[in-house]
Amino acid sequence: MGAAYVGSIVGIHLYQQNAWWSGERGEFRIIDDWDYALSIDKVGHFFAPAILAHAFSVGLEAARVDYGTGIWISSAAALLFQLYVEFEDGFAKQWGFSTGDAIMDVAGAAYPVFQYYYPFLYNFQPRFSYLPSNLGKEGHNAGQKLIVVDDYEGQKFWLSVRVNNLFGKEFEKFWPDFLMLTVGYGVRELDGRGGGKSDIYIGFDFDYETIPLVGGFWQMLKNSFGFIKFPMPAVRITNGVAFFGLSF
Repeated sequence: MGAAYVGSIVGIHLYQQNAWWSGERGEFRIIDDWDYALSIDKVGHFFAPAILAHAFSVGLEAARVDYGTGIWISSAAALLFQLYVEFEDGFAKQWGFSTGDAIMDVAGAAYPVFQYYYPFLYNFQPRFSYLPSNLGKEGHNAGQKLIVVDDYEGQKFWLSVRVNNLFGKEFEKFWPDFLMLTVGYGVRELDGRGGGKSDIYIGFDFDYETIPLVGGFWQMLKNSFGFIKFPMPAVRITNGVAFFGLSF
């Protein structure tokens, strides 16, 4: 796990070095950029440590680390991973240490810990979907080739809800256990200067927990897929109502 953690940091550092930190370096500075990319990157900064914490916790659980202890270790490791990138950004003259990014990093890393102590929160699952939009194209930073994490227009972030768990057995009479409600956020037509469109979606999602497979391995797979939005019908309620038979 230590080797995987260090290797991941090295890989991220090499990418960031070429894509974001290749310009001039200067004194450490702090910036306030909540409106960057219409804030979708802030949502991503919540999601990233949450899924990183899950990845680390899977390894720790396989290494027979106590689950509760593993939650704290994996969340702390995910937060350190994210904050390392933020501090490196602080020395880049074109960027800076983003207080918004750091706040969302802390919130995302804390969420698995809160879920552990307050199981009610397991009914609210952050999820991610992606359909390439600008993948591989030049970014707004010179020399930057966009990868998945930078292709903001191809990303959507969702919060999927286990409806029956919230509303009780009476609701189960007409609401299938496998069906979740979800709210999503995406952006379009970003111009690199703060312009673009923010979109809100409401739709359905699939609860992987209802798949009738049991055992440690299968549970790990279901928990892992739980961070991915299943393509299902949705409606966009902003910038002109639009219905999607399959929303990614």
